[in-house]
Amino acid sequence: MTNLPIYDKDGAKVGDYAIDLDALASKVSKQLLHDAVVMYQANQRQGSAKTKTRSEVSGSRKKMYRQKGTGNARAGHKRSGIRRGGGHIFAKTPRDFSYRLPRKALKIATSMAMVEKIKNDRVKLIDKIEIATPKTKEIAAIIEKLQFEKTVLLVVADYDRAVYLSARNIENARILPVGEINAYEILRPKQLLVTKQAMDKFVESRANN
Repeated sequence: MTNLPIYDKDGAKVGDYAIDLDALASKVSKQLLHDAVVMYQANQRQGSAKTKTRSEVSGSRKKMYRQKGTGNARAGHKRSGIRRGGGHIFAKTPRDFSYRLPRKALKIATSMAMVEKIKNDRVKLIDKIEIATPKTKEIAAIIEKLQFEKTVLLVVADYDRAVYLSARNIENARILPVGEINAYEILRPKQLLVTKQAMDKFVESRANN
């Protein structure tokens, strides 16, 4: 069992959280994590790049001059890919880069990513994050008091409008409900700030594999 300290919004330790990392993931496969991250990144690609082929550019298809006797190198029409203004020889066409790994593999990768973060002391637990009305300075104060210096992902149990609106404008900070996190979102930031309730939900969901 591993004990993670639980902090309050003022940065004071208020308890410990016992978590069995072996139950989450008995080992961490860097290959699976790599495959999962590449998949999520590929699914974000627009695939809208487009260049024109020789059949799509404007220009005459007539041979520019006769084949022999001019002293010039032989040439076809103006749309040739080797001429200025011609079409691209290996033209880009819109394509779909997205694909999916097996659902179970992605779930295991998410667990591995969380275990990796915990082992590297990149996860801090907070007892709760409650805000009555949206105030960015309150979330910023929590991040400062818990000494987050670089990118941070706030993981909450459920979507809370006031908390979300308070955190979305903070530079280098993202906020997601625990049901929407994956291996890519966990590995992307330097550190994680997770509420106790969110961690309970995460551990419970992993136990139901």
